[in-house]
Amino acid sequence: MSMLFGHQYDLFPFEVFSISHILMIVLLVSGAVALYYFRSYFRKKDQAFRSAMFMIMFLLETMYHIWLIKDGYWNLSFTLPLQLCSLSLLLCLILLVTKSQIIFQIVYFIGIIGAFMAILTPELFLGFPHFRYFQFFITHLFIIWTCLYFVFVHTYRPTRRGMITSFLFLNGSAIVAFMVNKLTDGNYMFLAKKPTNGSLLDYFGPYPYYILTLEAAAIFLFFFLLLPFVWKDRAANKLFGK
Repeated sequence: MSMLFGHQYDLFPFEVFSISHILMIVLLVSGAVALYYFRSYFRKKDQAFRSAMFMIMFLLETMYHIWLIKDGYWNLSFTLPLQLCSLSLLLCLILLVTKSQIIFQIVYFIGIIGAFMAILTPELFLGFPHFRYFQFFITHLFIIWTCLYFVFVHTYRPTRRGMITSFLFLNGSAIVAFMVNKLTDGNYMFLAKKPTNGSLLDYFGPYPYYILTLEAAAIFLFFFLLLPFVWKDRAANKLFGK
């Protein structure tokens, strides 16, 4: 059992698009569908579900840091909450407690995109059934599910202003991450170099030019996430003759 919480990376290697990886992608889609179809039930038990989601995310993230600290692996160069998904997780925790519209706008865009990319091409070096495998995927799944929970259950909706706010927040966070990278020799938000394993960044050009490509991709993906709501508004306006 202790090996499942150890740091012997060769015992549990992670393989992209292995059965254990595909299982998590299927779970992501299944959970999203369940949130939509059972939204009325979730709405009735809202407080209980938000509390449960908060505790799962908070406990898993806390356990991750304890796992690093206990064997002396915790380091300022990679454990500060400056990765996109780490920031999104913190914002999700705040959102679950406060139900803040502003927080929702930010995390809807950066959280869904960041967590989805992380699930699709994870920078993960420990696979099933190691603790880190479950911690990584479950926290990223819950980032996306939290955003969708507020869309389906609380009927929150992203806006153009929210998209702009999220983009400004992203760039502000990137400036902080860049400075911290210089101080700690870290690679927060992959602003110092590409991930060591394969990722979508491999198609975005060499360093540092891929950072500019990321900016363009972020704008495109943000608008893509907003598009269904734009179409819905247009359809409603046509229906009511507006």
